[in-house]
Parts: sequence; structure tokens; C-alpha cells
Amino acid sequence: MSINSMSVFESSSAFSRPVTAVAWASNATTCPAQFILITQTEDGASANFIRGFAMKSGYYLCYSKDLSGGMVVADVQVITDKETIPHGYCYIPEFLEPKTSVGKKKRICVRIVPVGSVTTAVLDLKLTAKNKTMVQQYTCLGDMNGFVVWCLKGQFPTPTPQAKPRSVSLDMRSLSLDGTGPPQPLKPSNPPEAPPKVSRRRSKLDTNNPMEAVYESANHSSIYGITAMDGVPFSLHPKFESQSNSKVSVSTLGDIRIKSVQDIENEYNYTFAVEEQAARRLCPSVNG
Repeated sequence: MSINSMSVFESSSAFSRPVTAVAWASNATTCPAQFILITQTEDGASANFIRGFAMKSGYYLCYSKDLSGGMVVADVQVITDKETIPHGYCYIPEFLEPKTSVGKKKRICVRIVPVGSVTTAVLDLKLTAKNKTMVQQYTCLGDMNGFVVWCLKGQFPTPTPQAKPRSVSLDMRSLSLDGTGPPQPLKPSNPPEAPPKVSRRRSKLDTNNPMEAVYESANHSSIYGITAMDGVPFSLHPKFESQSNSKVSVSTLGDIRIKSVQDIENEYNYTFAVEEQAARRLCPSVNG
């Protein structure tokens, strides 16, 4: 027996895992990886669905319990060629040698669903010789080519999702507790913007010689260069200085009167009487 074949007398410890796929295969060579080939029936007979002496080819039933695809077999049925395949079901695939074909008089179909959408699924498949052996706790699906197909359905444990390793950035790998140098302060990811550079020309405006400030400003490199305002003294008018230093009293604010909409309309009301009189002069009425 090959490494991917399975005897019907194996331990039932693997039954807790659900069946994820069912297929036909000619032998262990054509059987896909991760599939279990049923080579014997429950009563010890050959499980080749093509019977006869000196048969060099045939096909066997196989199934997989690999959950990497995220799908499980929720149900299995055996239907005849006169029956319509149920909604949501599909015929099982075939992995056969050349010139080998599966009989179409009766076919096996399965319903495959995502593993997280159901709590019960097909856990095992078995074959027996027709009308000879009963399999306890299994459901009889029907007979095919002299064999009876049985399936075991039940609950299965939900697989625990595996955490994917996260890649570590170069900055994190460079951190070490055994560093020889002194610890460096952490730099924020969004440092505050640097304050704008203040030109030294403003400080020179208060000098006694304005022209000296212009020449000194020209000697220093600046992105602004020399403008027409360089060297011009600046001071606030005394009128505005007195206003800026004085405080507004509360009594002054109390004299402010808030006008209503009607007050504003009465104050700025204009009847356009002059314009209407001028218009009547320009366009006198025509007597009939």
C-alpha cells in the first residue's frame, strides 16, 4: 500500500477532521497529494470500481482532509444519470490514467462550503461489499458498481488561525540592549516646524546711521536680498500709540446700540421718487 493510501481498519482518531475534497483516482500515482486512496472495503475486499480478472487499470475513491484551502465537504450524495444534480452540488473530479473513464450510470456529487460557514461536515467515507456489511453510525449513500458508499457526518473543531509573522523594520533591528554608546534621545515622527529665520535688517533699523544698516545687511547672505525698504526707519504714529495703550471702558461699550432689521430699513429707506418722476418726463403717456 502506498503512503497516500488508507486502510479501512485505521484508527478513528483522524475522524475529527472534516473531509475537504473527494475525487476518483486510477491508482496511487495519479492520486493527488494530500489525498487518501481507499484501496480496500470495510470487509477487506479490493475497492477497485472496475472488476474483473487481469485488470490493469481501474479507479478508486479518494478524499482529502487538507484544510489549507479553507473549504469542507458539507454533504455527499450518490445520484443516477436520470436525476438532476442538487443545487449547490458538483460532481467529484477525476484523476485517471489515459483511456480510463468513470461510469456515468451513477455518480457521486458533493457540496463544498467555506469551513467557517458550518459546524458539521463529512468526517469519513467507507466502502463495503453490496448487502453484506453494515457500518455503525455511518449513513448509507447508495450502491455503485457492486459497492455500498457510506459516510460519517458530525461536528468538527474549528481550526485556530495561525498568526502570520510580521516583518521587522531596519530601525527595529538596529536597536540593541548591548549598545556601547550612550542612549540617543528618541526623535518624534512629526517634529515641529523650525521657526522662520528673522533677518538682521530689522535690528539695524534702530541704528543712528540707516545707510550703515543697509551696507551691513548686504554683507550677510539672505534669501531676501536688498529691497527698497531696507534702511527706512519705522515707527508707529503717536495717534495710534495712545489708542493702543488706552483701555476701552465698559460704559463706552454700553453706548453701542444694536439696530434691528426694521431700524436699518427705516434709516436707509429710499423711495426712488426722483427717478420715477424723471422717467415719466422722458416717456410721456400717449393719449388715445
